[in-house]
Amino acid sequence: MKPTPTSSSIEDYVKVIYSFTEWQDKPITSTQLAARLGVANSSVSEMVRKLKDQDLVEHEPYSPIRLTRSGLRLALSMVRRHRLLETYLVRELGYTWDEVHEEAELLEHAVSETFIQRMADKLGNPTRDPHGDPIPDADGHITMPPSHRLDELDAGHRGRVSRISDHNPELLRYLDEHGIGVDTELEIVGRRPFGGTLEVLAAPAGSKDMDRAVRLDLGDEAAVSLWVVTDGSHPGCTVQELTGGSLMSPHTASP
Repeated sequence: MKPTPTSSSIEDYVKVIYSFTEWQDKPITSTQLAARLGVANSSVSEMVRKLKDQDLVEHEPYSPIRLTRSGLRLALSMVRRHRLLETYLVRELGYTWDEVHEEAELLEHAVSETFIQRMADKLGNPTRDPHGDPIPDADGHITMPPSHRLDELDAGHRGRVSRISDHNPELLRYLDEHGIGVDTELEIVGRRPFGGTLEVLAAPAGSKDMDRAVRLDLGDEAAVSLWVVTDGSHPGCTVQELTGGSLMSPHTASP
């Protein structure tokens, strides 16, 4: 999938630009990119100019940054590498889901395309990683589940967890301790008064039996880190149902 040799810095930049827009529509700004990468704004400006010169991004002064088709192809190649590595580390080497992100960050630049494809074959060509993030196929296509972020759902909504952000390992450990993972069945109870925590019911692991569900209070960081495929509307529902899930290339690519 990689069209030309690139540096690890360029690979990191396009992957972060893509990841920022994967689960929402707003493109990333230079300031947001600097914060995500932990570098100075001046460093981002210099690299974005380089990316533009290589036809990997579109960017005008004071405007957001968008991937070109070439940039998207490279980003999806890196996303595929990262998520397959995470999956391999969990399934084959006994890592837990909160340990794999940093390891995959180091390995993704070092392995060949042949290694990645053989690893994918060994794993049975999985379509999602341990956190539920979809894995692009070898042609750069990706299937996005029609998911809502947990904090967007109103009381009474039910569904299953489709994705959990791996941004905070401590949050992953907390959720694991309380039995919440990918495919956990949830029901939203509501918010506690005065901006309080979000109350949810979580079914036991591997079960859809909400009669045995455990009630949990989730803070804001957890509520914006979980994504849910809902079971449909309910009386008084205010949430617009999503459609999708078909094989597609993300909308972030420019012609």
